[in-house]
Amino acid sequence: MPLRCLLILLLFSAAADAQVLGGKNTYAFLDLPASPQITALGGMNVSQQSNDLSLALLNPALLRPAMHTHLQVNYAGYFGGIRYTNAAFAYHHRGLATTFATSLQYTGYGQMTHTDAAGNVLGTFRPVDLIWQVSASRRYLEKWHYGAALKYAHSRYLTYQSSGIAVDVGISYQDTARGWQAGLVARNMGGQFSAYAGEKEPLPFDLQVGVSKRLQHVPLQLSATLHHVYQFDIRYADPAEENIAVSNGDTVRAGGTFDKIFRHFVLAAQFEIGQYVELTAAYNHLRRRELALLNRQGLSGFSLGVGITVSRLQLRYARSWYQQAAAFNHLGINLPLNQWMGLGTFGDRIGWKPD
Repeated sequence: MPLRCLLILLLFSAAADAQVLGGKNTYAFLDLPASPQITALGGMNVSQQSNDLSLALLNPALLRPAMHTHLQVNYAGYFGGIRYTNAAFAYHHRGLATTFATSLQYTGYGQMTHTDAAGNVLGTFRPVDLIWQVSASRRYLEKWHYGAALKYAHSRYLTYQSSGIAVDVGISYQDTARGWQAGLVARNMGGQFSAYAGEKEPLPFDLQVGVSKRLQHVPLQLSATLHHVYQFDIRYADPAEENIAVSNGDTVRAGGTFDKIFRHFVLAAQFEIGQYVELTAAYNHLRRRELALLNRQGLSGFSLGVGITVSRLQLRYARSWYQQAAAFNHLGINLPLNQWMGLGTFGDRIGWKPD
């Protein structure tokens, strides 16, 4: 019954008013990769199930009891001097048979000069974006999980401020015997409480589905994630390129059915070296096609990551290329607090085992 209700909600979400892409919605910071693991996976992954808490920020159904008392802190040096930090914590309540998590993400754009229309300097200001998220996940039968997340977003740019709320709902499936994993999530359903100025704008809604496969005889896991599955053509029509037509006053790119399909895909692979090292690589075709320079594409759309995972510590680093000369770095640490200190019934370091 819970899965049936969730599927109905996901289907209705596909008809949400926020079915628009970049440049036509607000709160784009909701789609920033929160951790090095997400960055290394190409910016999105809704199916891969591991002991990394940050993956539950993409699909709340990926929250697991094994993440009990995990504390994660991530830091990204983004483009143009932008810096953002994400901190997350998970807790499994055995009485409710539910895993909860909360996270806080802060994006700072540095100090900017405040001028009037004539260019006179009036002072300085620091624009900021903030996301607070609360998530919960439960198991259904043996192989299914379902979850939901509530997000509060606040943004302040000098005298312009806005706040809003968004909801993510998702399901996940795991067949450990065969190594198959799958996930489905509707992200950023909601709206603004207050607009920056004038009319309220839609949030960056997305409907994503993904599948992952862990190979039996090779320590390798492959993933494929499809985003914006409710809209076939998600290409940006650049008037500077060839094959541009004008229809009803809008620019439209002609042809390229395969390219239209492949822009929905993010492909990733994660290779385990021994028990403690993970290497991750991913390719985001939409990012490469829309951000790479025409004659100097380089590694645009690719991302790489390395992780060191032991029982008491996870350290991760990732680098993602948007253009040949434009990439950003991401660092993160994950600490299972119940393995580091005695927390009584809160953590129960000795003898506690996940469901």
